[in-house]
Amino acid sequence: MKEHTVTIYDISEKAGVSIATVSRVLNNSSNVSENTRKKVLAAIKETGYTPNAFARGLGLNTMKTIGILTADSSDLYLAKAIYYFEEELRENGYDSLLCCTGYELKDKKAAIDLLISKKVDGIILVGSHFVYPDACDNKYIYGASEKVPVMLLNAEVEGDNIYCVSSDDHDSVYRATMKLVESGHKNVLYYYNTTSYSGHLKERGFRDAMKDAGIEVTERQFQFFDGSNEDIHGMSAQLEKAASAGLKFDAVIASDDTLALSAVKYAQAKGYNIPDDFSVIGYNNSMLTNCCDPEITSIDNKVETLCKHLTSILLGVLSGEEMPKKTVFKADIIEKGTTRLNKD
Repeated sequence: MKEHTVTIYDISEKAGVSIATVSRVLNNSSNVSENTRKKVLAAIKETGYTPNAFARGLGLNTMKTIGILTADSSDLYLAKAIYYFEEELRENGYDSLLCCTGYELKDKKAAIDLLISKKVDGIILVGSHFVYPDACDNKYIYGASEKVPVMLLNAEVEGDNIYCVSSDDHDSVYRATMKLVESGHKNVLYYYNTTSYSGHLKERGFRDAMKDAGIEVTERQFQFFDGSNEDIHGMSAQLEKAASAGLKFDAVIASDDTLALSAVKYAQAKGYNIPDDFSVIGYNNSMLTNCCDPEITSIDNKVETLCKHLTSILLGVLSGEEMPKKTVFKADIIEKGTTRLNKD
């Protein structure tokens, strides 16, 4: 094999290990078993290069490309995350390949296989829709991690060569719910539009807070919107329908800011005074929080910080460094005009 055709991907494939493992061997890291080290060195020897010469070549001949997968690039949160990832990668000399997979498992598998075939140096899964409760459905993630580092934003999967950075969704919704209760709201409605890994954590945060506050909730207080994430009027209409059917609520915690905006529109149409009669808390602290009057209180899950941190971990892994497998950040509640919360 000629020198200019050899990449770190070729050696990892030949040795049956990840790119990160090859890097560790080349950087003389102690965090590699002797058996694995021998396999990598044997693969290098078979190409006709000494380890040192090959190490010099790898830095020049990697693809310098990272695959990015997202379920829906029209989603404001996911689009913002993609922007930050591409910006960070570009500043560090990496190109990116973006695949928008949709929500079907088979399409996610096909996209990740496509990126592997393009010999990317690593893969970033943007958002928690890529992780499933059934471990068998996550096999495609494990399969990819045998070839390249796999980075998960706002989700968690344990495994070799898999790295996760997330915001503590359970804690943030728990704290937001408690603040609403402490400010006098007893009939709080949880409005959501996702059953993803992150979505389940948010819902549990709401349930746990209401339980700890001694307030019994019924399943009617969990309103799931199954329509387009751009259908603000449809979201408001669902709240109106629930109220017309007898559901009483004086506050809404929404799983994203789109739903929170619809809750504000609903309350204004009913003639409620916000925040005296009715309060709303959104999630993501997106630009939508500033697109109505009053502006919306929202949970800031620090997407920029998460993306930059995850990128730094990926670059460290590709350099052969030992990096943390899991990092969790605490979100902030940004109070604006739709709440009057007790201060910490």
